[in-house]
Amino acid sequence: MTSISFASRTVLLLLGSLFFLQGCARKQTPPPVDGAALFTQKCASCHRQNNDMRAPEQAALKQMSKASILAALDSGRMRWQGKFLSKAKKNAIAEYLGAADVSTVAQMTGICARDLDPPPNPPGWAGWGGDSANSRFQPALAAGLDRGQVKNLKFKWAFGFPGADATFGQPTSSDGRLFVGSEDGTVYALDSATGCLWWSFKASATVKTAISIGNKGGTAFFGDTNGIVYAVTVADGSVVWTAHPDSHPAARITGSPLLVGTRLYVPISSGEEGASADPGYSCCTFRGSVVALDTATGKQIWSGYTIADAPQPTRKSAEGVQYFGPSGAAVWSTPTADLKRHVIYVSTGNNYSDPPTDGSDAVIAFDIRNGKRLWSRQLTSDDVWNSGCVAEKRDNCPAKHGDDFDFGAPPVLKSLGDGRDVLLLAQKSGVIYALDPAVRGKVIWKSRIGHGGPLGGIEWSGAVDNRYGYFPLSDFDFDNPSVGGGVFALDLRTGKQVWHVPPPKPASAGQFGCSPAQMAPPTLIPGVLFAGSLDGHLRAYDTKDGNVLWDFDTAKEFHTTNGVKAHGGSLNGAGPAIVSGMVYVNTGYTNAMAGNVLLAFALDSK
Repeated sequence: MTSISFASRTVLLLLGSLFFLQGCARKQTPPPVDGAALFTQKCASCHRQNNDMRAPEQAALKQMSKASILAALDSGRMRWQGKFLSKAKKNAIAEYLGAADVSTVAQMTGICARDLDPPPNPPGWAGWGGDSANSRFQPALAAGLDRGQVKNLKFKWAFGFPGADATFGQPTSSDGRLFVGSEDGTVYALDSATGCLWWSFKASATVKTAISIGNKGGTAFFGDTNGIVYAVTVADGSVVWTAHPDSHPAARITGSPLLVGTRLYVPISSGEEGASADPGYSCCTFRGSVVALDTATGKQIWSGYTIADAPQPTRKSAEGVQYFGPSGAAVWSTPTADLKRHVIYVSTGNNYSDPPTDGSDAVIAFDIRNGKRLWSRQLTSDDVWNSGCVAEKRDNCPAKHGDDFDFGAPPVLKSLGDGRDVLLLAQKSGVIYALDPAVRGKVIWKSRIGHGGPLGGIEWSGAVDNRYGYFPLSDFDFDNPSVGGGVFALDLRTGKQVWHVPPPKPASAGQFGCSPAQMAPPTLIPGVLFAGSLDGHLRAYDTKDGNVLWDFDTAKEFHTTNGVKAHGGSLNGAGPAIVSGMVYVNTGYTNAMAGNVLLAFALDSK
């Protein structure tokens, strides 16, 4: 036998170890993840064509950027589903679905000159509804625009949201600046006249809310879909405080916080209704609420639930999943203030799980000082519904479920001019109610303008002047996107229809996401109603008869002040803000025609 030296044996052992380690490394390297197969396995059952879950179809997802899809899985609407996926799997799904991301750093141009002075004491557009009553009405002096001038409105400038595919937050105008949130959580402060950028701030998730300006114009307040409330300085966007008013893991803020004096009233909604599409999810433990915060510190002053009783264990599924109830009655929209009666009103969504409660599909009045519940008026009973009711496996769906006819629109408070007030509630059922706030919400009248549905009826709101209420109709049909839409004017005293105009036939009919359905909240100035549509058009209607005075198609590409590639799409969650002769509107929406741009219009100077 040939002998081997100690040194030789050492070299052989080292080489053998190296080959072993290399072999192990090769064996441990995971195979590439098939994004298409993973989407089919994990996602396609909900994101199928013509689904009833309001989940974006695959064609809509293909319009989204990779960054947007990852954000949805990490911290957005799909974070419950994303928690069960590894980073590699989420990346694979985003790679398979998403369009190429747009660089956001090098292209952010258009910074405001530091010596740019705002106009002295300009008017503004406050928060979401224009005022604490959510009338969505801008008086003539502040609007700087009248019926005769509307035809002269021209496109002035555009601001692009980097990497976004949808626009949510309605612009707020204050002291010559425009404040707006975005899909990736960035809040921008722009110059109202030119669209140049003063500063930006990055929240933890999508900012769907309007921004409220308080503390003598020094602080901006808003919330995000992780349920966090922010106070930042108007001067430079630096943080003053943050608050997390509801610790439930599914809690989010979709309705805009309402600022009244030194208090911020925050509506709390949730993503739990969507998480219930998973048959393994223990539905449901969230209760909607409104929370009052101190504007100086962010500390909670009071909190009021829409459901009095905390959820308890109810039944179990065949697989042993424990269910809970009562739950739901989320507050999807901004609260409304009644300063004469010292009341905060909120409208609520459906229950998620049994048992049904009297706080769902209702308006609830809370004492503005301490949060005590004063009264509630339920307008649709037994509306117990979650996404499990339209999922492939319906384990989470209650045995006797409702139609998902909740309120996405806030209450609107209006004086009738004779000492009486009316509280208007517009529902996804297609019915508008007028209640008497002086008699615990007694129904004065109700008027049906559509047949309603999960995305039907009135989605976001109407607008009111001294005589009439104006309501755009959605009635979007999942199976027939060519139907829906129309604008209605109702007499505030009787609920009788004054006029109705059907929607124009969409010029982009046949394009994915294009529909005549009119979901977007309208904005009113004396004599003119501005209302957007899923077909991408922003139209100005004569309040006398509904005739269209002006029409602009936003579904096209725009050159932007910040150098970001941008295009318009469907108008949905945010209505126009109108100030000093200028009209500002966001365009582009998920599961419709995508878009990522804020547009500004001004009177033609010729």
